[in-house]
Amino acid sequence: MTSVPDNTGGAPARIDHARGDATGLAVPAHEDALRAGGEAFLTEAFRAFGSLGQDNAVARIARLERCPGGSTGAKLLLDVEYERPDPALHTELFVKFSRDFTDARRDDPGRYEMASEVPFAALSRLPGFPISVPEAYFADYHYESGTGLIVTERVGFGEGAIEPHRRKCLDHLTLDDPLPYYRQVVTALARLCAAHKSGRLAPDIDERFPFDPVRGSADPIRYDEQELCAEVDYCVDFARRCPQLLPEQVRTEDFFAQMRRDALKVRENEQAIQRYLTGNPDFRALCHWNAHIDNCFFWRDEAGELHCGLIDWGRVGQLTFGSVLWGGLSAAHHSIWDDHLGELLETFVREYRGNGGPAITAEELEFHLTLHMAAMGVARVLAFPEVVMFRLPGCIDATGPLDPMFEPVDPARNSLHIYTVFLKFWLKHDFGRAVDRLLARG
Repeated sequence: MTSVPDNTGGAPARIDHARGDATGLAVPAHEDALRAGGEAFLTEAFRAFGSLGQDNAVARIARLERCPGGSTGAKLLLDVEYERPDPALHTELFVKFSRDFTDARRDDPGRYEMASEVPFAALSRLPGFPISVPEAYFADYHYESGTGLIVTERVGFGEGAIEPHRRKCLDHLTLDDPLPYYRQVVTALARLCAAHKSGRLAPDIDERFPFDPVRGSADPIRYDEQELCAEVDYCVDFARRCPQLLPEQVRTEDFFAQMRRDALKVRENEQAIQRYLTGNPDFRALCHWNAHIDNCFFWRDEAGELHCGLIDWGRVGQLTFGSVLWGGLSAAHHSIWDDHLGELLETFVREYRGNGGPAITAEELEFHLTLHMAAMGVARVLAFPEVVMFRLPGCIDATGPLDPMFEPVDPARNSLHIYTVFLKFWLKHDFGRAVDRLLARG
């Protein structure tokens, strides 16, 4: 592992290379190091990973430039040419580093999200992998330093049959009918879960991706009672200050009182909720934790049928199904939650069982999702109004949640939308009553 001193006034000390735990190669940690390694490194790396034969090589790097976006490590667009062109080999590639040495907030703790993404990239190359993902050309990671590199096929959004990239929480602007898209997202998630539970991914899949009840379920509630009451008070104040941003039914005095009661009940019974969420292995499997529509790509086949693939597998692991469904649907159009959630839960159950997973019911899946949202929401989502106000203070003067001022400010727009989904679900499904039902089961 090579590095240079930290002379950047707070930025992380730059590491040039780290020895990959899987291949043993000196893996470049940033763009300059990859550029220096050039075609020789890519050839060695692709061969070591099994994506390039020993009789072929990367002959030329035709493009290597920074790709903006994302919440963790630096990313690059990479175009290559091979000594022996092969239609089975992609020439337009995507590079993802675990590290970003220019931004401490993106570098740590985000660099550890790649720890499970690297073995997943190798897993995705196995024959019969059940869902569409970008083909992996190289992936390795040095766990001690959190330094890793992944190179995959680049998804050509808006090119050929691939539809344009969709930003989350903007379904009302980009999709005429959101339901077919989320039906495909849920189908893909269920099929991957089923492949895990049926043993079709790998015989040692549970050893490769062991279940961690903390990382794989709802976040722990870190508020004490006084802090939680203060957080709920902020939510109530937000609703009163910005009534135009929230639906009328979630800003009544009755619901404010229910929020206080239910939040305290969820906190008081957190351990019982977590035992339920993590206790049944039929309701957890290897899956994507953040399958929002911006982490998907869609295309239609010759018959016009819609299909879905998934990208950005950071933090992949065994997850409870509440985590899986919330991660895939929380940013969806309100009509998905208002009118079609039952259908999508039925779709998940059908695809899960039909592809080799255990027999579960849509009713129990909905109960699981409800308790996940109760615990997760008290732990995290109650803080979203603060995010909205911090990121977009002018929202107090917005005409409503679809005011154009939200469109360019992703954190404010996303937080407001997801918070609203959460509140409406809370009102409809009554978190306090759900906790009582759980306790009554004994």
